[in-house]
Amino acid sequence: MSENSIALIFAFPLFGAVFCALFGRKSPNLCHPISVASLAGALGAGIETLRRVIASEANEVSYFFGGWNADAYPRGVGIEFRADYLGTLIMLVVVGVAFLVAWYSKLPVAEETPEKEGYFYSLFLLQVTGLAGISLTGDAFNLYVLIEVAALTGYGLIAMGSARAAAATFKYVILGTIGASFYLLGVGYLYMKTGTLNMVGIEQFITDNESLADSAAMQVAFVFVCLGVLMKMAFFPFHAWLPSAYFHAPTTTSCLLAPLVTKVMIYVMIRMLLTVFGVEFSFKNTHDDEGNIWTEVLPWLVVLAILCAATMALAQRDVKKMLTYLIVAEVGYMVGGVWVYNYYGLIGSIFHIISDACMTLCLFLGVGIILRKRKTTHFDGLRGLFRKMPFTMTGFFIGGFSIIGLPPTCGFFSKWYLITGGMLAERWEYIVALMFSTMVMVVLFFRLIERIHLAVTESGENIGHGHGDLALPKSETFFDEAPLSMLIPLLLSAGVVLVIGVFNQDVVNLLQDFLEPFNLPKGTGR
Repeated sequence: MSENSIALIFAFPLFGAVFCALFGRKSPNLCHPISVASLAGALGAGIETLRRVIASEANEVSYFFGGWNADAYPRGVGIEFRADYLGTLIMLVVVGVAFLVAWYSKLPVAEETPEKEGYFYSLFLLQVTGLAGISLTGDAFNLYVLIEVAALTGYGLIAMGSARAAAATFKYVILGTIGASFYLLGVGYLYMKTGTLNMVGIEQFITDNESLADSAAMQVAFVFVCLGVLMKMAFFPFHAWLPSAYFHAPTTTSCLLAPLVTKVMIYVMIRMLLTVFGVEFSFKNTHDDEGNIWTEVLPWLVVLAILCAATMALAQRDVKKMLTYLIVAEVGYMVGGVWVYNYYGLIGSIFHIISDACMTLCLFLGVGIILRKRKTTHFDGLRGLFRKMPFTMTGFFIGGFSIIGLPPTCGFFSKWYLITGGMLAERWEYIVALMFSTMVMVVLFFRLIERIHLAVTESGENIGHGHGDLALPKSETFFDEAPLSMLIPLLLSAGVVLVIGVFNQDVVNLLQDFLEPFNLPKGTGR
């Protein structure tokens, strides 16, 4: 079983989706335990895969579906799935987040999508299969297929939401299709010039044929691939689909997609830059060692993305909508960490993928509980929640403090590496944007604390008569915590945020082992 652990990561949720579709209509109550069990199995297989990667001398493990010869050029002509430190960590984030969301989902799914549990959980598990496959595939075309598997199931999951979800889904479909088309065109150019779709095979061909760096087709391929991925990750100004889609989606859908989709697409960008195009082609001019036009232009676009998204978040009066704009700002953080082009910036970007997935999960799980209890996520509907649901709000604000960057949460350490990378690259505009957005997040979350604990109105008026007096009916202030099926996943996710922060160096050590062969500069001062 150990040697097939990579296959089992996909087999468990894939067969789970089939069983949910088969039994969902007649026995909808079976869908939740099937989903949880499937993802528990996938998580176990993922942990075993990480163990194998660590034990491997090459720090990677390959698996070829269909019995293809792994020694055939280039790296086999079959469908290769390749687990290295980076892909395995992202896969574990995907499966771990999905497991907690599946555990959490029993009540929200039954209440928000009644009589559709079978369809919902089938799409849910197929979504996880697609995202996990994106993390481990070693083939550029199969990456496109898996991106579309994740996208199509995401459209269905979002469309099951409120009355306005259909319009939000349509916007997502349009922008998602355009992004996927750009990516596929780029892969077509790569195949035309290299004759292979294997990721490592493409990079080897580019390295062995230096003249390709001056090829117009290769430059077009690079632009198309990057543009498609930027659209898929909701990088500003291609973000228009994200706030409305996540806001109007069912609670469980938001809890799954918000922590994962944009982060997995940032991983795709990093994978394509490092493993497919290579460091020399992606970050340097063809005739000298200086950075290329993209290392000059993209950091400025990142600054614009962070500033605009943070400002839009500041203008929101609904917690869930506010968090969707913070996701757009966080995307800017991670893209900036890549394009400052140095070792610490890339460490920070990858670490922030992991951190942001965990803390965004924490926040959206908390918002889902608030919505279920109060039927609203508007700021003024949150009064008295600290007294009513102290454990829920503690878990929620651990995620909030992490997104601000307070130690010892994981968000502090990932931001530390991002700022270090920006300083070494002398990208002061990027650092200023990071600090500005951090201050905005401080304002936003302490505004929430003021609403929730001190019971002030939207205008800032304190409606209590003294310390601890919320001026609310007793029915709205007595202890009434969330059900354990929702509370335990929230507290576990909050615990993960703290554990990753405390053991941050262990995560960084794995990332260092992955990045070492790429010989990234420690600093690229201009």
